[in-house]
Amino acid sequence: MIRNVVRKAATRVLTTRHVLRMEFVSAEYPASLTKLNNHLSTRSYITANKFNSNDVQVLRKLSGCDTVSFPHVTRWLSHVSSLSGEVPPAPVGDMSPAPDKPRTPELVQEKKELICRNLQETVGEDRLETILKERDVKIYWGTATTGKPHIAYFVPMIKLADFLKAGCEVTVLFADLHGYLDNMKAPWELLQLRAKYYEAVIKAMLRSLDVPLEKLRFVTGTDYQLSREYTLDVYRLSSVVTDHDARKAGAEVVKQVAHPLLSGLLYPGLQALDEEYLGVDAQFGGVDQRKIFMFAEKYLPVLGYKKRIHFMNPMIPGLTGDKMSSSDPDSKIDLIDPPSAVKKKINKAFCEPGNVENNGLLSFSQYVIFPYLGARAFEIKRKPEHGGDVSYSTFEELKEAYRTEAIYPLDLKNAVATYINELLGPIVKEFQRKELKKLSSLAYPAPTSAKGGKAAAVERAVDISRVDIRVGKIVEIGPHPDADSLYVEKIDVGEAEPRTVISGLRNFVAQETLEGALVAVVCNLKPANMRGIKSHGMLLCASDKDHSTVEVLRVPEGSKPGERITSESFTESPDPQLNPKKKIFEKVQVDLTSSANLEVTYKGEPLRTSVGPILAPSLVNAAIR
Repeated sequence: MIRNVVRKAATRVLTTRHVLRMEFVSAEYPASLTKLNNHLSTRSYITANKFNSNDVQVLRKLSGCDTVSFPHVTRWLSHVSSLSGEVPPAPVGDMSPAPDKPRTPELVQEKKELICRNLQETVGEDRLETILKERDVKIYWGTATTGKPHIAYFVPMIKLADFLKAGCEVTVLFADLHGYLDNMKAPWELLQLRAKYYEAVIKAMLRSLDVPLEKLRFVTGTDYQLSREYTLDVYRLSSVVTDHDARKAGAEVVKQVAHPLLSGLLYPGLQALDEEYLGVDAQFGGVDQRKIFMFAEKYLPVLGYKKRIHFMNPMIPGLTGDKMSSSDPDSKIDLIDPPSAVKKKINKAFCEPGNVENNGLLSFSQYVIFPYLGARAFEIKRKPEHGGDVSYSTFEELKEAYRTEAIYPLDLKNAVATYINELLGPIVKEFQRKELKKLSSLAYPAPTSAKGGKAAAVERAVDISRVDIRVGKIVEIGPHPDADSLYVEKIDVGEAEPRTVISGLRNFVAQETLEGALVAVVCNLKPANMRGIKSHGMLLCASDKDHSTVEVLRVPEGSKPGERITSESFTESPDPQLNPKKKIFEKVQVDLTSSANLEVTYKGEPLRTSVGPILAPSLVNAAIR
């Protein structure tokens, strides 16, 4: 009799689940949304306590529907969309993924070597081999959306590239909630914006590495960490975890203070639960995460969940010799630093001759540059009198050469700066887009001022993009009637009428040389009276130190009047008019010079038109005025 009761009860449960699923799949919009919204007001999934194919079917049915008026449906959509890459066994058989074909031992070994190369430690290697014999591994890497990502993020990106090339399914978790819980490093109101910023940055980095993205997905923590089931598991976990274990697990990651907040104790538990709720086989992180990984190994089975594999990257030192940190500007290189800033920071890096143990440049070469180069050799360019060019096929060769002082700190710094700029080039270019600059300013606003608590006005960075330099063609020129040293020029800068420009070139350049010449003109200076005639611009020239020689810059033939002159990394729109009180042009002018090959550069980057570079006629390392 008891068996019959149980059987009937089970039948009722299955029938209820089937009816619920069929009702939501077959009902017409918007009636289906109204019913679904009521149903989800007290639960996170359609029929079960976990995500399954019934959720997938309803998700597909509602694709494209407007759910703004249905808050519980909106929450559910956000949650299950983040999980839709993983469809576990479910009542509907045709939704299950097709099984993998049998794998050869050679293929399994090849994938394992790629997954594990350059890792400091792997916990659960036996489980890795078992999974690889059947299918590809599902891995997640999480990052708290707090400070701006910097160049050290290339270390995990290189490993994500290895995972993806090995066929792994990779999930990048933007741990916005974790960032808030870690001593409120990220204000609650900025969580969503910072998650979007991180996604834009990480996608740009992976594109820079030419990584295949077909098996990559991005998930934001609050997409699922606020669900009913996840919250219940947090409570379940808190009922079995001791204060001692929670503190120990977060010791290397959570900010340590004299009187810690309760939120910091929750952090390790949430990271452990993420392994279950993201449906992965493994978690990847730095070796500083080891205590949290061991916490997960201990406590997930207590909740009835399986242990995961844990992959750990080494922690590489920063430029000062310590851990690279976004809070230490001298220790890191920003992902959107221009080449000159990269070189400046690299030149300041700690790099003791012969020291290979605590050398951030060597570590970055090992874990980022060599994997990035692939079959290419690591090249160091030197003058013949300094030993000539050398190249190294392996990191071990480079390390030994540095240890024996066959190469010197400056050799290594120059080479590393070159490769870093090669990596950052596409990212710097992408982040010149207006929408990404706006996102950056919103996600990382200026700090509030001490008086009144109001946010300080966001001052645009001073760089050459603020200066409107255009190609001009001198269509008329003559001496100034009241000044022996001045010319009065009419210059076509692509506007309806030529501009009147006064220049002090009469003692340096013959009038006939300038007639019809293409020149570089600063067009957004405030107009100024020059001996009774108003000047609406300034010709750019090269000058030696004592100002005894002045040369008008050469603009390449074929350049069109009005075309803007700028460098590759500084393409934002110029100011309508430069404020003379802020001396913006004067600040930019400090970094304008002519190179050894006579190219006019700003912070090391050549100024160009669409035809070619702007040149100084003969002056090397000259100031540009």
